[in-house]
Amino acid sequence: MHELAVTKSILKLVLDHAAQHQAVQVLSIDLVIGEMRNLEQDWLQRYFDYISRGTPAEGAQVRVRKVPVDFLCAACSQHFTADVRLEQKILCPHCGGFDYDLCAGRELIVEKVEVR
Repeated sequence: MHELAVTKSILKLVLDHAAQHQAVQVLSIDLVIGEMRNLEQDWLQRYFDYISRGTPAEGAQVRVRKVPVDFLCAACSQHFTADVRLEQKILCPHCGGFDYDLCAGRELIVEKVEVR
């Protein structure tokens, strides 16, 4: 259900952008979403279709590009990915270390808004 709150924020940003550029219609929105956000394109589109009714964004297509989770190991300086939804204990696959920094995977970016 958290998709609804996120979608409301996206709609507000998109409508502000459209008004700023004196657009009459929003055609599409391209999002970049990290895997850790656990946001599904289908639900984002459904909620967007519902809450954008009667606005210049009604009928706009929401497109999502997913960014995988990327870690940087402090011990061996190697990057690695992990499925944080499945793995309970994440270890560096190169050295077995458990001290790492999250480099990517939490993004939520409106990358592009196509207006007319």
